[in-house]
Amino acid sequence: MDFQIVVLAGGFSKTLLPLVSKELPKALLPVADRPVLSFILELLEQSGIKNAIVVVEGESAALLISAWISRAFEDRLNVEVIAVPEDVGTAGAIREIGHRLTAKDILVLSGDLVTEIPLGAVAAAHRRHDAMVTSVLCSVTVSGPLDSGASSAKDKGKKAARVNIIGLDSTKTFLLHIAAGADVEKDIRVQKSILHSFGQMEIRSDLMDAHMYAFKRSALLDVLSQNDKFDSLRRDVLPYLVQTQLKSTLSSNGAQSEENGHDKDTLQIQKKMFSQLGNASIPNGSYASNLLSDPILKQTHKCVVYIANKTKYCARLNSIQAFSDINRDLVGDANHLLGYTLSSQNNIVDPSVILGSKTTVGPQCMVREGSEMGDKCSVKKSIIGRHCRIGSNVKISNSIVMNHVSIGDGCSIQGSIICSNVQIQERASLKDCQVGAGYVVTAGGDYKGESLVKKEK
Repeated sequence: MDFQIVVLAGGFSKTLLPLVSKELPKALLPVADRPVLSFILELLEQSGIKNAIVVVEGESAALLISAWISRAFEDRLNVEVIAVPEDVGTAGAIREIGHRLTAKDILVLSGDLVTEIPLGAVAAAHRRHDAMVTSVLCSVTVSGPLDSGASSAKDKGKKAARVNIIGLDSTKTFLLHIAAGADVEKDIRVQKSILHSFGQMEIRSDLMDAHMYAFKRSALLDVLSQNDKFDSLRRDVLPYLVQTQLKSTLSSNGAQSEENGHDKDTLQIQKKMFSQLGNASIPNGSYASNLLSDPILKQTHKCVVYIANKTKYCARLNSIQAFSDINRDLVGDANHLLGYTLSSQNNIVDPSVILGSKTTVGPQCMVREGSEMGDKCSVKKSIIGRHCRIGSNVKISNSIVMNHVSIGDGCSIQGSIICSNVQIQERASLKDCQVGAGYVVTAGGDYKGESLVKKEK
């Protein structure tokens, strides 16, 4: 595959506090005891790709990520890590490295993706249709859309509010409309020219943008150059390319008219239509009478979709809830992505782990090397990292405990995330909490739905 590969790895994501820290950028957050970035880099390796650019926001994050890649992928991948300013956005990051892009086509991947979508098939679809952009779509996960944003411990149980509204042609080849997040809270405006040219548009709410795109390099850089306020590939660049894929919308007047949503150019679909939307289709015949005097509009460039097979796992670590969900999935139904063989108890317990008398580790659990547990402990649907020290009569369920954590006797931890080097003193109780690195939870403390962070000196 002769595409140039760009992985957008982010930096110290504010939406993932207190999981991230000055020592742990988003790309290195542990997913089943592996940095999340390792999944996309291994996918590149499995696809036969030898070279990649990893773009990181901020110099300090770039140094940490570069050092880890050098150790983990030495003699495996040739990765160039490039630091860009913080908070430039995905489009801004591409703009910053535009002079380093030389191939005809580029494949842009989010560094927080955990997926097995075949990159070769995406590249082939892009070339087969001679597309300007090919956007990868995948099935909506149980926890909600990939761009659902952060969720705190207190609203962890709430259903994700955002949904993607995606319009496809009848062959499910071309992307005709895309709206997500706040855009869906408003009435949706669909260009009549789209319906006139493609005959009908199938509207889907069961698909989401996987944040994996193939672009024609020259076209992408032209769009970014001409629109210097674009900072997001998903929110700015992709909708722009979709809206301007017909000849009439490429003129400045036409594009302005479409963007303003003038009645003569757009069809308004009321928001209430989407409250019960599964899949729907808008036939052209209902609106053709308004367009009989219009010529057939020429498609000037192609916005193509690659719809991933439902069996292919795809999730983004872009919120605290997603962090928990992905960890749960990887020691559950998606355990094949880890490459481990499950034990007869349907779990992963390193041979070096020491378990006390009457201590049980249930199915869909992982306990990593060097960790020790005292007597009468119970671990259910949880991940425990490396070199943890856990006392007796400790109950851990639906939780993630990172490395070098100390947990005293009689503690109870439910639905929580415990970062590295945390000390939880005896008889403490944590439910639906996140505990930042290095924090000390005092003995007997009872916490529910809280974020506990060590104060900076």
